[in-house]
Amino acid sequence: MSKSDIYAHFLPDEKSFVDRAWEWVERAAEQHELRRTDFLDPRQAHILYALANRHPDAAIRLAGGYEGAERVRALIAPDYRPLEDEDAGIAVLDIASDDRRQSELDHGDYLGALLGLGIKREKIGDIHVREDGCHVLIATEIGDFLRSHLKQVHRIETSASVLPLERLIAVPVKLEESSISVASMRLDGIASDVLRVSRAKIMDPIRAGRCRVNFKTVEDPSVQLREGDIVSFKGFGRFRVLEAQGVSKSGRVRLRIGKYV
Repeated sequence: MSKSDIYAHFLPDEKSFVDRAWEWVERAAEQHELRRTDFLDPRQAHILYALANRHPDAAIRLAGGYEGAERVRALIAPDYRPLEDEDAGIAVLDIASDDRRQSELDHGDYLGALLGLGIKREKIGDIHVREDGCHVLIATEIGDFLRSHLKQVHRIETSASVLPLERLIAVPVKLEESSISVASMRLDGIASDVLRVSRAKIMDPIRAGRCRVNFKTVEDPSVQLREGDIVSFKGFGRFRVLEAQGVSKSGRVRLRIGKYV
């Protein structure tokens, strides 16, 4: 399959990841290797899964530590090698504290503490925050380091231990659904309605690089959103475009939106 045929199915700014992913698939299939990736965001996982299925001699399995995981690791191998029993290399990091203020910590606090230790985002899977603690899906290879070095989250003293996957306490994702009517599928217009801020005010975080669409930074307010897109604004929250429900007689687009709560 030619590179031009491959690129035709993905966005131009995804070219570098497509190249890397196709190389993983080719090496696994043609050099009979088992490849285990770091954690991928949903868009990266979709790209890699699509590419692996296009190669006649490749097999792939995605695993995030529990059913419905957002971030996953991929196992890629030649098609004759069963992957069901292969270790995906995922463990649970249990972060606990005797400080009752732990109930005030959020997803960003825990992620910031991990990244502050020099851990790459790609080594971290989903984060499950509870009032009495937090479980983080991590690559097993960083477990010992985090157990020894993670002592504080947002100025609150904590302790960390590594647990097997069966000990995971998963917190279900909650979406607050609503319907909106917008003039177009532009990012700034939809975000303004969903987050209930003026269109002028929503421009600042976009142009400052504090907006991500499908986990990629976007600085152009005119970017066109699509069904299924996940949009996050630092300091404002995150939402998903669940469904485009058609166009009204006046030409406005009706959308069903899910805001993460």
